Amino acid sequence: MKLIAPFWQELTNKSMSERSIFMSIVPKEQLREMIVGGNLKSADDLHSFLKDLFKDALQEMLEAELEVELGYSKGDRKNKETENRRNGYTEKTVKTKYGEMDIEVPRDRNGDFEPLVVPKNKRDISGIEEQVISLYARGMSTRDIHDQVKDLYGIELSAEMVSKITDKILPQINEWQNRPLESIYPFVFMDAIYYKVREDGHIKSKAAYVVLGINLEGHKDILGVWIGENESSKFWLGVLNELKNRGLEDVLIFSVDGLTGLKEAIQAVYPKAEIQRCIIHQLRNSFKYVSYKDIKAFSQDFKSIYTAVSEESALENLSSLEEKWGKKYPFALKSWYANWDVLSPFFKYPSDIRRIMYTTNIIEGLHRQFRKATKTKSIFPSDQSLEKMLYLSGQNIMKKWTLRYRNWDMVLNQLGIFFEGRIE
Repeated sequence: MKLIAPFWQELTNKSMSERSIFMSIVPKEQLREMIVGGNLKSADDLHSFLKDLFKDALQEMLEAELEVELGYSKGDRKNKETENRRNGYTEKTVKTKYGEMDIEVPRDRNGDFEPLVVPKNKRDISGIEEQVISLYARGMSTRDIHDQVKDLYGIELSAEMVSKITDKILPQINEWQNRPLESIYPFVFMDAIYYKVREDGHIKSKAAYVVLGINLEGHKDILGVWIGENESSKFWLGVLNELKNRGLEDVLIFSVDGLTGLKEAIQAVYPKAEIQRCIIHQLRNSFKYVSYKDIKAFSQDFKSIYTAVSEESALENLSSLEEKWGKKYPFALKSWYANWDVLSPFFKYPSDIRRIMYTTNIIEGLHRQFRKATKTKSIFPSDQSLEKMLYLSGQNIMKKWTLRYRNWDMVLNQLGIFFEGRIE
């Protein structure tokens, strides 16, 4: 840990531009690992790291440009519709804000290829670094990227070109989506968010299945995002099995919505887990049967249930509500009795645990940030396009999750008592 103080002092002395780029592309957890592990000990190490990152990104952009020019991917002979082809590389030394660097500019046999990122006869490309790294780190629309690069550098990047460049992060997405997980998460939240996606010439509503966990250190983590058809318990079962295969052996408490069959799917993979249905979702379902003029009074009365000090007290209050509203709105109350086994678990826990588990607000907050990042896209051209946008948005969101959950030490001690032997 002695390395951290001098490193941060030198990082602070760097320019705001370089410091902000570094913090935007490197998750704090990864940054700490690099510092403690000795990989970054000085400002020179930081400079070398950013230089290598930019060089790799620049090389990928050049490859993507040639791919668009030729109309087929490297090695994809089936889709080749031109006599022109790749013809090796030309070594070139260019000047950047990170100093001079040697790159390899791809060539074509006909000599028609003129790269836009590193134009011919131009050796000073300093200033484009921020845009290249931002392209990889943030979920901008193709039009935004086109306009920004054109305004700053006078370079025309077509929508196809931008798509080809962003496709370079697909291996990174695949690696993240399949990364090993911690063996236990005290809390896991599951919910879906919907988007319009074009498929086979039709516009379909697709569900992005999102799983968010709180680990033993009290930090939030997006465990994965899956794109599928309309939300179903069968798809969730596949997601749960995938989490298990990635190393997630035990979950103490699941907080979920009221999807039919979801309880059975969880029990099939994690039979020892506690299942808590979101109280807010349950209330919304009840409101469907209540007249608008009575909703305010109805919801006010229901506070006496989910704020009760014990399950016995909650059942007494539910019985009182049935006497008051049962004849007028029988279906609004029926589901509370039918699902009481998954609505009531949180009553046995203290308030700090209750606040975490009784609602899926934590994941709905994540969904709000996803919607903010994707608001410029009313329809996505493909599942892959949606996946890229949610991944980039998710990475930026997680960088802000630096604080652990409030009163986490107390929460963990309580969980250790309730789930004896399952938390080391």
